[in-house]
Amino acid sequence: MPDDLALQPAEALVRKNAASQPNESAQYREAREALLVEEIQLRRHIERVAAQRRALPPGGEVKGDYQFMGEGGSVAGANPVGLAELFGDKDTLVVYNWMYSPKRVRPCPMCTAFLSSLDGNADHIRQRVALAIVGLSPIERQIAFKVERGWKNLPLYADVNGRFSQDYRAIMEDGTDTAATNVFTRRDGTIRHFWGEEMGFDTADPGQDPRGAPDLMVLWNILDLTPGGRGTDWYPSITY
Repeated sequence: MPDDLALQPAEALVRKNAASQPNESAQYREAREALLVEEIQLRRHIERVAAQRRALPPGGEVKGDYQFMGEGGSVAGANPVGLAELFGDKDTLVVYNWMYSPKRVRPCPMCTAFLSSLDGNADHIRQRVALAIVGLSPIERQIAFKVERGWKNLPLYADVNGRFSQDYRAIMEDGTDTAATNVFTRRDGTIRHFWGEEMGFDTADPGQDPRGAPDLMVLWNILDLTPGGRGTDWYPSITY
């Protein structure tokens, strides 16, 4: 959003709102328009945060010995690749570490729910940036679950030596794998970290699960539109 673009007060925009719902009461309309003011302000805040994120100075240069086995690595004799190869022909790379280490009998249900929604958008995302889904399990194990879920568009990689996951906050202090989202850029042959999710248990508000903002999961955003919201005792499952 351009800095010199004058924004009308949210209340002024709401006064232009001609929407109404069938058989609504005056009380409902008054409350709905008060909510609409907040929704407009939220939209604007999301835009400000996104602009601030885009304006970050150059992040740390990537120097680690990171090795990834892609889905072609399930063929005997294939060799690991470095982070640079994950960019393909793009200058930006989004990496999501999912919780599927060799110690886990099954992947994290929350990661599974997120990746299921991401699979449907992966082709669109990859028109602008590269995408990589990284796990600690051997690539063959990850592929088997991908087939089970019917995922078609997610590029899976195994973190061969675990160093990437360790450096970029996908392994907790007790050695347990955790989910992590990181963005990298490649400019003039130099790869740098651009942004990484840093909200977690230490930054969670009382009564809420730790999560980032904006929330990347379609599941929770849809439930936030409903009277019951996200609930307090329900989580997604791998199967129902």
